[in-house]
Amino acid sequence: MTVSFASGIIKLTLCRNSLPPACTVMSRNSKSGFTLTSAFHECSPRDAISQFARAEGHSTGLLFGNMSERRSLATRVIQAVLALPDPIIDRLIGAPPVALDGRVLNRRLQAMIVLSERLGIRADGEQGSVAERRVEMRRATALAMPVRTGLHVVDRRVPGPAGEIPIRIYRRFGLPESAPAIVYLHGGGWVTGDLDTHDASCRLLADESECIVVAVDYRLAPEHPFPAAIDDAVAAYRWVHDHVTELSIEPGRVGVMGDSAGANLAAVIAQVTRDTDVPAPVAQCLVYPATDAYLREASHQIFATGFFLTRESMEWFRSKYLPDPSDWDSPLASPIEQKDLAGVAPALIVTAGFDPLRDEGRRYAELLVEAGVPTRYRCYDDMVHGFFGMGILPGGMAMATEICLGMGDLMHDTP
Repeated sequence: MTVSFASGIIKLTLCRNSLPPACTVMSRNSKSGFTLTSAFHECSPRDAISQFARAEGHSTGLLFGNMSERRSLATRVIQAVLALPDPIIDRLIGAPPVALDGRVLNRRLQAMIVLSERLGIRADGEQGSVAERRVEMRRATALAMPVRTGLHVVDRRVPGPAGEIPIRIYRRFGLPESAPAIVYLHGGGWVTGDLDTHDASCRLLADESECIVVAVDYRLAPEHPFPAAIDDAVAAYRWVHDHVTELSIEPGRVGVMGDSAGANLAAVIAQVTRDTDVPAPVAQCLVYPATDAYLREASHQIFATGFFLTRESMEWFRSKYLPDPSDWDSPLASPIEQKDLAGVAPALIVTAGFDPLRDEGRRYAELLVEAGVPTRYRCYDDMVHGFFGMGILPGGMAMATEICLGMGDLMHDTP
């Protein structure tokens, strides 16, 4: 397969058992374009795609299929390109570094964005149906991060307000008999995501934090709009607290963590349990959290397009989860609207420099500090939304590991 850019050609030998594929870079002087050729013999672009798709067990569709099919095949192309040396990456991008709002985008992330566009995957304005978005997310995360082994993993179902809630429990081999636990809420805009899409991230968290991790498969919108996800998240959190002995959890050492929409739910749990009979979490880790349903912070305008998550996407997710604008100012929907944050759990809040959600995450951290809550804030200035799950990105595993270790420190060290 050959991918043509304005400044060069990447020739990728795509083999079923080769990740990343072998790469050859060749100079190009002719008119820029996009071509695909077979690694074995000359044929039409459509035939080349068909051969590779059949070998991979996919339906045809890098350029000609639907969004999820294109992304599934394109992931391997992107993996190969990201492994290339810096000078070649620079030549292939064919554009200066992206500098915006005092930050410079990671060069390989810039390459990922360029590649996604060249491969026909454009996030801007291409929402698709709910079903298509769910399939797309599952396929997009399939190769995002290496899967950690050495863990005992079990699926269960626990009582919820509208039926049983699926959960997945992760325990690292060799963990002490009684260990802290982290209840994890996955991201996906309250519309997509499940136990499988975030399985690799939860495995990494359990391994690096030295905590038991309980992932929650809460109900999704639009079938179950606000506040169904919150009801399930709180119910699952309560169940974990009620079963600490059965799960070999250290009493009083349960925390909450989530990414994006899941971080929104984690923040809500930290707020609502403060004033109820359910023990509050000992710590909370919010990774690029959605804290303001009004989307009014400046970063929503600065990074409205061009960095995977777009403002239009956020509006689409909001329309499914929060269809009634009268709910937007509830702290259950917008944790930033909570007037009294004193006494909520110590927090680690992580944002990305090129993320529409950056400023609302930072603002929430500032409000926690003002309320006297021990808070650590970290912005990965050259990253985009979703980087916590981007093991495909060079350095991505190191950043994800750092976040997991940070939450582990909170869980083990917070009085």
